[in-house]
Amino acid sequence: MRGVWFAAGIAIAVVLSAGALAKPAKHEAPADSHPLVIKDCRDCPQMVAVPAGEFMMGSPGAEPHRGAEAQHVVTIFRAFAVSRFEITFAEWDACVADGGCGGYRPEAPWGRGRMPVVNVNFANAQAYAAWLSKKTGHRYRLLSEAEWEYAARAGSKTAYSFGPALSANQANFDAGEKTDLNPKGPARGKAAAVGGFKPNAFGLYDMHGNVWEWTADCWNDEYGPSMPRDGAPALTGDCKGHVMRGGSWEDGAADVRAAARVANAASDRSWSDGIRVAREL
Repeated sequence: MRGVWFAAGIAIAVVLSAGALAKPAKHEAPADSHPLVIKDCRDCPQMVAVPAGEFMMGSPGAEPHRGAEAQHVVTIFRAFAVSRFEITFAEWDACVADGGCGGYRPEAPWGRGRMPVVNVNFANAQAYAAWLSKKTGHRYRLLSEAEWEYAARAGSKTAYSFGPALSANQANFDAGEKTDLNPKGPARGKAAAVGGFKPNAFGLYDMHGNVWEWTADCWNDEYGPSMPRDGAPALTGDCKGHVMRGGSWEDGAADVRAAARVANAASDRSWSDGIRVAREL
């Protein structure tokens, strides 16, 4: 397949080998936090290629404040791309201006532009991905829960991609109280413009905090034996609710861990709920 990649401001056409993409392997996260990115159109989000690989999903028993997150091995058989930033109001508004996204213009509590789009429900998130697919000819979609955690961990095995604890200098979350996961810091009380904190080792920003991100998975209270182990979304369970990942500006450190997961009604819209998308390679 062919795409246009941008590195250091220079567009480079590259051909991706399907065979190479399909090969699973245990990966080592790249040291370079400035990856090559794909941008399929002027108003499309920047997408970062994430390699195939195997990882331990969930949290170990000793991780503080863990929920129903039993560890299990998941193999991601094909590389895929992930939006470098949470989808912004500017990107959403471009969809609406082009006749997509159902014409829905969500309320922006703190301004538009590079602020992460919020007040979007599950159908809205799917509509945005569908618009990207139609506009570009590539398949865009929501990440599965497993893909999301794999991308968030970026090769790490700790509670956060940055280590076993997280400070308010590393992510936008409520650090107003000190816990065994975070030192005391500010509770900013609102979302922040995307990309204001250091990215993880895959070059992805705001995977911890800022706004919750919809995934494709139906809600299941636990990772049962029938849950997918190949990175596919769980499409059985309570499909009136879907899994959200990442935590937000109004949540404490426990909820912004890489393994943290919550259920949300598919119809719900909130000022802390946003979107991140995947693209097939």
